[in-house]
Amino acid sequence: MFKRYNLVFLILLLIISPIATAEIEIKTQWIQGGLILGNTDPSNDIEFLGKKVRVNPQGDFVIGLGRDAKPNVELLERVTSGKVITHTYAVEQRTYNEQKITGVPKKTVNVPESALPRIRKEVRAAKKARKVDSDLQSFLQKFIWPAQGIISGVYGSRRYYNGVPKRPHFGVDIAAPQGSAVIAPASGVITLVHENMYFSGGTVIMDHGHGISSTFIHLHKAHVKVGDAVKQGQLIAEIGSTGRSTGPHLDWRMNWFDQRLDPQLLMDGLPLPLNAAK
Repeated sequence: MFKRYNLVFLILLLIISPIATAEIEIKTQWIQGGLILGNTDPSNDIEFLGKKVRVNPQGDFVIGLGRDAKPNVELLERVTSGKVITHTYAVEQRTYNEQKITGVPKKTVNVPESALPRIRKEVRAAKKARKVDSDLQSFLQKFIWPAQGIISGVYGSRRYYNGVPKRPHFGVDIAAPQGSAVIAPASGVITLVHENMYFSGGTVIMDHGHGISSTFIHLHKAHVKVGDAVKQGQLIAEIGSTGRSTGPHLDWRMNWFDQRLDPQLLMDGLPLPLNAAK
């Protein structure tokens, strides 16, 4: 009789107890440079590219694919039983613009040895700002363009100077006059403000939560400070031509930790032209 009651109790426990499933819903496109939104049972653990992925109480999570993401990637899911399930996804491969320029003076292309300590310090500061893994949920918002103007540079493109490949461009450039407004494309918290970095000039980095960040560079002036919580659409800076820039424009970049994303993939259409009617 005792064994019978134990069996009945066990069956009832299994019926009423929540059981984590191995179902993952992916809501966005698997493409190089893409921000990938997903949903799963919030009691499951997710791992991608060797990182444990933060999952909110509703089961929402976000990951990112870099410029050169491989044709197939794996997402690991550990359910409450301890079983690890591997989900494999095909990643759309992209072709990026390349521009070959010859006859460029070496002093224009090469970085002087004396500038390297400064550059390394600034790179460390930017990396630290992009390592933030907060529980902010702003990455779930529909992003808006941070500036009005003309697209003058796109993600993934690369220039070759005198036959030597330089680093790819990891943002989208919006050309506009100096002093034009830069607004927050989504809500977030400011994690870095720098008046004049060697390459990027005036720089602001904003955390949107779960490792997603926006970087705004070549700024003329910042209107925020580290620690500020800003709302979507709020003024955060002014467009400039600081750092290594050939003219006033905003270079908007996005990251999932160290994975560099293409902001333009999040947007519908192009930014408004200057002085467009509201």
